[in-house]
Amino acid sequence: MMKKKSIPASKPFLILFLCQIISALDVPLDSKLLEELSQPPTITHQSPKDYIVDPRENIVIQCEAKGKPPPSFSWTRNGTHFDIDKDAQVTMKPNSGTLVINIMNGGKAEAYEGVYQCTARNERGAAISNNIVIRPSRSPLWTKEKLEPNQVREGDSLVLHCRPPVGLPPPIIFWMDNAFQRLPQSERVSQGLNGDLYFSNVQPEDTREDYICYARFNHTQTIQQKQPISVKVFSMDSLNDTIAANLSDTDIYGAKPATERQPVLLTPTGSTSTKVELRGNVLLLECIAAGLPTPVIRWIKEGGELPANRTFFENFKKTLKIIDVSEADSGNYKCIARNTLGSVHHVISVTVKAAPYWITAPRNLVLSPGEDGTLICRANGNPKPSISWLANGVPIAIAPEDPSRKVDGDTIIFSHVQERSSAVYQCNASNEYGYLLANAFVNVLAEPPRILTPANKLYQVIADSPALLDCAYFGSPKPEIEWFKGVKGSILRGNEYVFHDNGTLEIPVAQKDSTGTYTCVARNELGKIQNEVHLEIKDPTMIIKQPEYKVVQRYGQVSFECIIKHDSTLLPTVMWLKDNDELPDDERFLVGKDNLTIMNVTDKDDGTYTCIVNTTLDSVSASAVLTVVAAPPTPAIIYARPNPPFDLELTGQLERSIELSWIPGDENNSPITHFVIEYEDGLHEPGVWHYQTEVPGTQTTVQLKLSPYVNYSFRVIAVNKIGRSQPSEPSEQYLTKSASPDENPANVQGIGSEPDNLVITWESLKGFQSNGPGLQYKVSWRQKDVDDEWTSVIVANVSKYIVSGTPTFVPYEIKVQALNDLGYAPEPSEVIGHSGEDLPMVAPGNVQVHVINSTLAKVHWDPVPLKSVRGHLQGYKVYYWKVQSLSRRSRRHVEKKILTFRGNKTFGMLPGLEPYSSYKLNVRVVNGKGEGPASPDKVFKTPEGVPSSPSYLKITNPTLDSLTLEWGSPTHPNGVLTSYILKFQPINNTHELGPLVEIRIPANESSLILKNLNYSTRYKFYFNAQTSVGSGSQITEEAVTIMDEGKMAGILRPAVGAGKGYSEILFATSPVMHTVRPTFYKVQPLYPRIRNVTTAAAETYANISWEYEGPDHANFYVEYGVAGSKEDWKKEIVNGSRSFFVLKGLTPGTAYKVRVGAEGLSGFRSSEDVFETGPAMASRQVDIATQGWFIGLMCAVALLILILLIVCFIRRNKGGKYPVKEKEDAHADPEIQPMKEDDGTFGEYSDAEDHKPLKKGSRTPSDRTVKKEDSDDSLVDYGEGVNGQFNEDGSFIGQYSGKKEKEPAEGNESSEAPSPVNAMNSFV
Repeated sequence: MMKKKSIPASKPFLILFLCQIISALDVPLDSKLLEELSQPPTITHQSPKDYIVDPRENIVIQCEAKGKPPPSFSWTRNGTHFDIDKDAQVTMKPNSGTLVINIMNGGKAEAYEGVYQCTARNERGAAISNNIVIRPSRSPLWTKEKLEPNQVREGDSLVLHCRPPVGLPPPIIFWMDNAFQRLPQSERVSQGLNGDLYFSNVQPEDTREDYICYARFNHTQTIQQKQPISVKVFSMDSLNDTIAANLSDTDIYGAKPATERQPVLLTPTGSTSTKVELRGNVLLLECIAAGLPTPVIRWIKEGGELPANRTFFENFKKTLKIIDVSEADSGNYKCIARNTLGSVHHVISVTVKAAPYWITAPRNLVLSPGEDGTLICRANGNPKPSISWLANGVPIAIAPEDPSRKVDGDTIIFSHVQERSSAVYQCNASNEYGYLLANAFVNVLAEPPRILTPANKLYQVIADSPALLDCAYFGSPKPEIEWFKGVKGSILRGNEYVFHDNGTLEIPVAQKDSTGTYTCVARNELGKIQNEVHLEIKDPTMIIKQPEYKVVQRYGQVSFECIIKHDSTLLPTVMWLKDNDELPDDERFLVGKDNLTIMNVTDKDDGTYTCIVNTTLDSVSASAVLTVVAAPPTPAIIYARPNPPFDLELTGQLERSIELSWIPGDENNSPITHFVIEYEDGLHEPGVWHYQTEVPGTQTTVQLKLSPYVNYSFRVIAVNKIGRSQPSEPSEQYLTKSASPDENPANVQGIGSEPDNLVITWESLKGFQSNGPGLQYKVSWRQKDVDDEWTSVIVANVSKYIVSGTPTFVPYEIKVQALNDLGYAPEPSEVIGHSGEDLPMVAPGNVQVHVINSTLAKVHWDPVPLKSVRGHLQGYKVYYWKVQSLSRRSRRHVEKKILTFRGNKTFGMLPGLEPYSSYKLNVRVVNGKGEGPASPDKVFKTPEGVPSSPSYLKITNPTLDSLTLEWGSPTHPNGVLTSYILKFQPINNTHELGPLVEIRIPANESSLILKNLNYSTRYKFYFNAQTSVGSGSQITEEAVTIMDEGKMAGILRPAVGAGKGYSEILFATSPVMHTVRPTFYKVQPLYPRIRNVTTAAAETYANISWEYEGPDHANFYVEYGVAGSKEDWKKEIVNGSRSFFVLKGLTPGTAYKVRVGAEGLSGFRSSEDVFETGPAMASRQVDIATQGWFIGLMCAVALLILILLIVCFIRRNKGGKYPVKEKEDAHADPEIQPMKEDDGTFGEYSDAEDHKPLKKGSRTPSDRTVKKEDSDDSLVDYGEGVNGQFNEDGSFIGQYSGKKEKEPAEGNESSEAPSPVNAMNSFV
């Protein structure tokens, strides 16, 4: 006998023709098929019912529809035909019904106010849109009024009235001061819902003259300002002083301090009031009280509780907010204001009314000729809405007669329809609070069969698995489906096949002989068609040698095997996991073709290792545990697993229990911790051993519980810290008697797979759980909350039963009871399941978008009625996408984004929007089956924002006094660029900045030449773009004007790497530059970096200086080595936080590499620099004793002494005395004065090894200057005084200085000659 079921096929071919079709005939969503089928018009997009437009922009009234053939469009305005051809300002978009009213070229929005309705028509019918009310937004100016100052006594209450102008839509109110800062609010001072500012009691600090109320009209992006309100609070002290000044000493005077007062309600007035709110809206109730101390507000609902999860308190609990109100929220709400002196209350009677909402919206019908159908339109509301029908936009009472149609209240009944019965029907449900309008078409089609499944499709299935062969079809009337195997095979019948309503053939257990070609035949009265598909059955993938439990000693090696067998046509992939995660990224893990090897095992390798084998059709896995133990302390003691137990014996045999005893094996130096008892069921699962129980290692007997109808054998495994022993030999067998089942199947569930079925599943009982032969299951079900009897069926060897013909998504009570040949199991418990879900019928309504700022918007929608969800409500999806950028006016590829909001949420935030852009969005409800229809697309625009930084800033063509700047426009302008802002200022090497200059540049410029700059000066530039909203982020750059090349002899100018964090420089030994430092002020570097490393080298030493930007108190070090050498860097620590250092002991004439780093900055250092020491020079000091002039001088001195001795001898002989010493002292010749060892006046240069500085006056003219011929390579002309030498912190002043006029040297600072040698020796 042939079976028929309704379960999902492998592909979703039965998707509805339109989002809301549920009919006697399902139309698959096949693009080629849809192009050929006729279809009445369907409105796909329209403007909102209440459409407020910006009077400054063109009015766009949306009306989009689809149909086959494509529909034509017409409009009515205020109930009469609107002839757009007669109005030059109105155009209709091609292939669309959307109207564009040109306001920006002379039209007035007020002239086009009215009620508009669109009609889309083709040969199959006419669909109409909602009545779209067009109103231009209004933002009127504030009425001028004379505001008197408010003089209030401290502690009194006060209300500052705003009274904003009436706008469309109403404005948003807020209070600010003259500095555009929001006024602080608290429990004492707060803004009411009407915009007034309420003071429960005033304090002296409330005195000010700039209480300003602002009204923001979001639609036109305008803000209106009320005239400032002045408030002066008189404190008691100041009032007493005023009274005292006007009274005599004999008068009694004095103002009482601010007296405490019990609460009084400022709003609402009286003791009761009423409030009417519509279903689904937000209910706002407000109570603001005066009093001293400031009263505290509390809310209650009389006779009930405030609704949980929907109640919020705002404005310091002065406002009660209930979202998504329903009729159940009607009632009396009491606010209580209380302070230490008493309380006051107010009761607000709330009545919740309801605009019409759908219970059952009419759904499209697709029928075959001669079929019957119904259109149902049911709505609810408060008051109850009235239902009226239209046919093709005309009231059905005056529409052309159709004999197949009969109207019965909210239902239209169709009988024996023909192709001419096709039409579009409109249902209107209305009451005093609104209306609903829905279009639903009746489309009568006569079509021969079509098979949509591709021809010769190949299906591959693993043996013993279900095979599903698709035959998606369409035809009208609905075709009959038959299946054949082979080219000339007979029609397939029998229990081994299942035939599904969607045409799918199911082979529940496919075998090798199921391989072959299958033919699907579809036929109706208009024709016949067939299609062939092919089925291949593959061998299952198996692991024939699984990984085994391993115990390995620490630092040892272990290997797991995983040998597989698979179908030769399938390509398997093998993957290993550790503890269900990827293997560690460690070279110790070696994955081979059939194994995993772990080298040098550590304790961390302990765990479970799993081998997973995947093919395109199946997947298998096997696991094993690795235990890592410590290595043995000495080779003498060997630890091992215990030997298996032996001599198993069964005693005390009963129906449900037995006693097992055994003798333990050898422990092998590790005590047995416990025994594991396993059993084999030789009757149901021979050869398979199951865990039974375990006992402590000191126990050798155990009482075991048994199940009926099981042929038991037992074995015992001993376990110690090393591992498990081999199993013992099995015990003798013991067969227990049969009995009825003790338990029922577990995990019973009822979940529909199709809208009209209920799939009941359960976990089958194990073999030993059957308790006897003939195991079966009694499956029972009945619809919940309906007075029905249980329906039952008894099945065997299955764990699933499908109930067909059920209503869509209704609850069922389900139970599954086990039974065998000896009787039933105990009565099972009931579970609740649901029949199959279907796609939601209704789109969320009243979608509203509130743009919060340029990148964030909030979207609201009305929830879909639960009955229309037709499944488990999972949430709502918001689809939104950018249509175009308003600044560039260029469309791009639409990339839709989706946000999912779980549960019954009716609002959400849309983050990450692009400023100044046009967006569209729609909302869809989601259940377990999928998404419902989309709401009409909602268009919204984001306001302008600040632009991103310019894409680049290049500084080129440096001259003595100018720089050329080039830039690129911002990647994201986020609005209309109004200008660029350029700021710049000079900067020196210690981050000191000069005056800041600002230039505003038109937005259409992309380059600029800055002139009249100082030469040889570094400048820092800040550059950003502006829109009307404000300035964007800035980009910075640095550049240097060039020096006078005629003054650059001997200097290599460093290259500037602005923004790179370092500079690459080549250095040469050079004379000193002289400069005058301008006045700057200090700025803090923005980020850490070391740059502008400079080097001044001599023969055997070099001075290294640098610039540092970053945190204070950094400790620097200098690393150096021979350039091109592979030797390690040498490191010298810099004392303190100086930015210079002298490297000593260098080799003359050698190229060195050097870099500077900062300790503690994650290895942060500068780039490498290369310098070369000067060549070795001949020693400037000579041996005086070898000089001819010295020998001659000594000879002259000796001769003179000899002559003096002779003269003295002669004088002595004559008897006279000659005071030689006094005369020598009195007439000493400077040329023959002895030279001190430390006097350097004989040498022009000091010894390079001891680095002693030259003494003042050596080889220096009397005017203390150095003549040009004395030093041809001097840089004296570039500097002034000694300031051009290395200064006291070691930096090379004058490096970027320009040529200055010479000034006379002053004081001791000019007493030395400005020679390079003096400059270099000053560092030693």
